[in-house]
Amino acid sequence: MRYIRYAILGSLGILLVSVCIANRTIVDLKLLPSAVAELFGINPSIALPLFVVVLGGLGAGLAIGFVWEWLREHKHRRAVSTQNREVKKLSREVKKLKQQKHEGKDDVLALLDETS
Repeated sequence: MRYIRYAILGSLGILLVSVCIANRTIVDLKLLPSAVAELFGINPSIALPLFVVVLGGLGAGLAIGFVWEWLREHKHRRAVSTQNREVKKLSREVKKLKQQKHEGKDDVLALLDETS
């Protein structure tokens, strides 16, 4: 199974390198449309190879998706942590009640009661 994973990752790497080599053309990336740029009197643009623009867009999309999902799952993580705290509290209370129940008894009998 490990070799299949390495084969797939190697194929993906070769594919990405070939796409990068095929798309080395320099393109202008403009941050504002022409009409808006004329209105404000600025026209910020940068010249980048096409593969950087494409791979950068994919990376930015993945990062935004991961952050979005992390924020969306916050309520579930909070509920789990609240339940974990309550479970710990209740287990401490059960242990305390067992100790109170067996107080003054013989240790062997207390151990036998705990196992049953």
